[in-house]
Amino acid sequence: MLDNVIDYEDFAKIELKVGTIISAEALTESDKLLKLQIDLGEENPRQIIAGLKLVYEPNDLINQQVIVVANLKPRTLMNHVSEGMLLAGSDLEKLALIAPITNLKNGAKIR
Repeated sequence: MLDNVIDYEDFAKIELKVGTIISAEALTESDKLLKLQIDLGEENPRQIIAGLKLVYEPNDLINQQVIVVANLKPRTLMNHVSEGMLLAGSDLEKLALIAPITNLKNGAKIR
């Protein structure tokens, strides 16, 4: 049995949504962080600070769809508020953002 098993009720609290990156810029004060604006189908875009700078060029991320953990409590990283978290996978050699195979409407829920 796994050591880190959670109940379904805990997992059900996580709100995953599809969003589109509408802007991305490197944070000059960090070697790893990018500041992203993501359209989640809400009134205003969400700002998310993500450790992608070593893997992705900011301009290559524009118009890319991503999966966002949308109900995380905001936190401040390098004096910038982050209003969610992107899903990504990694192995020992690379990091890759998780995205839908087919574009979905911004704000679509992952079930």
